Amino acid sequence: MRIVADTGRCIGAGMCVLALGEVFDQSEDDGTVVLLDPEPPASKAAEVRRAVQLCPSGALSLVEPPPG
Repeated sequence: MRIVADTGRCIGAGMCVLALGEVFDQSEDDGTVVLLDPEPPASKAAEVRRAVQLCPSGALSLVEPPPG
């Protein structure tokens, strides 16, 4: 899976960082999301999905690889 972050939509709430700080961070300039690992390992899939769901502005989305 690949994480896509829309920094123009991000409001800097930091919920993603609180949920999974090893994958997400916040910019020191404006507080918007910074992806530390845009393609995290499959073992983190459930945690990544949860962090994406917690985003209040909907700035995070997931791109799933095609089956096979």
